[in-house]
Amino acid sequence: MQEGDDVSSSPWKASVLTLYPDMFPGPLGTSLAGRALEKELWSLETVHIRDFAQGKHRNVDDTPAGGGAGMVLRPDVIGSAIDHVTGEGDTRPRILLSPRGKPLTQAKVRQLKEAGGVILLCGRFEGVDQRVIDGRELEEISIGDYILSGGELGAMVLMDAVVRLLPGVMGKVESGEDESFESGLLEYPHYTRPTIWEDREIPDILTSGHHGKIAQWRREQAIELTRKRRPDLYKAWAQDE
Repeated sequence: MQEGDDVSSSPWKASVLTLYPDMFPGPLGTSLAGRALEKELWSLETVHIRDFAQGKHRNVDDTPAGGGAGMVLRPDVIGSAIDHVTGEGDTRPRILLSPRGKPLTQAKVRQLKEAGGVILLCGRFEGVDQRVIDGRELEEISIGDYILSGGELGAMVLMDAVVRLLPGVMGKVESGEDESFESGLLEYPHYTRPTIWEDREIPDILTSGHHGKIAQWRREQAIELTRKRRPDLYKAWAQDE
């Protein structure tokens, strides 16, 4: 894609800014995402942050202002890297994978799917200078309440979640509609052959042929699972009912 192209008319494009470009595509090069990448249903651009560092040692980080442990990614380096991948008229969201960000949700994934692509900055060390977060309007997103070595794995999780929703990636649209979080509920239990395994049988309702009753059973199971395992989701779902 050339600078100034309309991203909405092109395949969904992810630009990843990282200190470890060799980590990509990683698992995104296999299975659904990998096949979609080969078919050019989406594209992946990896940019080495260190390419934008200046000076003899090409430092990308420095000590925290005010003291403290660790190092902080420099705003001049990160700013230049972001500017490099942002063409004229590029409206793709700019996201920093960060443990202090808002949780990634299925609703956010659907929003990013419609955005034409995304620019992902993979944090490292103690974090990123706040000035470049503010100056380049980076949205901070977290994939969970835990700490990773860097944002690369988080970026992969986000991209995988989005790519599988792109047109032509999944075999059946229905395969994604009943999954956990799509309806606000966790997904119901699944069964398949053999009918009896280690003295455990498939619930009779699933072999009854009564599609209406099966749909009702699955909904009841989804509601109960959500109530037990994710009371936060259940409460939000119940309020919307």
